[in-house]
Amino acid sequence: MSGAVSGLSPVSTYLASMKDEDKSAATYAKANGTIANYVTSFENDAVNITSASALMKNYKAMSVVLGAYGLSSIQNETALVKDLLTQDPTSSTSVAAKSGNSTWLAFAKAFSAWNETSSSSTATSPFADSSTVETLAAKYEETKYESSLEDSDSTSGVGNALYFTRTMTSSMTLNDIMSDSSLLKVVETVSGYNPTQFGALDYDEQKRLLSKKVDLSDFSTPAKVQKYAEQYLTMLQITPQTTDKPATLLSLYGADGSGSSVLSLFGVSSGTSLVSALYG
Repeated sequence: MSGAVSGLSPVSTYLASMKDEDKSAATYAKANGTIANYVTSFENDAVNITSASALMKNYKAMSVVLGAYGLSSIQNETALVKDLLTQDPTSSTSVAAKSGNSTWLAFAKAFSAWNETSSSSTATSPFADSSTVETLAAKYEETKYESSLEDSDSTSGVGNALYFTRTMTSSMTLNDIMSDSSLLKVVETVSGYNPTQFGALDYDEQKRLLSKKVDLSDFSTPAKVQKYAEQYLTMLQITPQTTDKPATLLSLYGADGSGSSVLSLFGVSSGTSLVSALYG
C-alpha cells in the first residue's frame, strides 16, 4: 500500500488510515514474509524467554520488542540494550534515568523484572502475560507498516504522521522528540525547517532553534497531536522536501473535493497569508 490513496490529499489519507491502522498493519505484516516470520517466531519463543540475556540472544524476538518501542536503531548497541534491560530504571544512576529519554524509561520499566536487583525475574517475566506479547507484536507491525508507507511515498509523510500520532505523548520533552528521528522530522517540518538542512547543524544549535518554535502544550491532548500531524502533512505539500512530487493547489486544498481550507489547521482565517501567519 502506498502512502497516498488515489483522489485523496495526504491529510485525508492520514485521517482515513488512522481509523483502521491496526487492521492495515496486520494485513501488511502477514503479506510480508520477513515480518510475519519475526512475529510468529517471537510469539512462539516468548514464553521461554525469561531473562534479559535470553532475549538478547534471540535476534528475532529482540527485533520485535525494540521495534515495538521504536528503538530498532539501537539493536546493535548491545551494551546499551543490556543496560536498559538490566538496570533499575528507578535508580538515578541507571542509563535510562540519566538519559531523561521517556522512551528508554518506558522500555526499561516494562522489563524492570529483569533488573540486576530483582530476585524473581523468572516468575515475573514480562512475557508471562500473553496479552503483553500480543501488544508488542501489534506495535511492531504498526511500526513496520508506517515505515513501509514512508518508503513507498516519503513525499506524502503519511507514515510519519501516523507514527507521530501513535507515539507522541504529553509527557515528552524536546529532548525526547530530538532522540526520535521520525518525531523530530515532523516537528522540524512544522517549525519551518528542512530536516536535511537542519540536520547539518550541531545538536545544541538544533535544540536552541527548536526551543523557540516548539510549544509542548501542542501535544497535551490527542486532538492537539492529531492537528499537529495534519499541519505536518500540509507543510509537506506547501514546501515539498523532494522534487519528484511538486505541491499543487489541488493537493494543498484537498483533492477529495471537501473544500475545507488547510488554513484552519493553523488557526488562520481565509484570506490571510499562511506564510505570514507562521513566520510573521
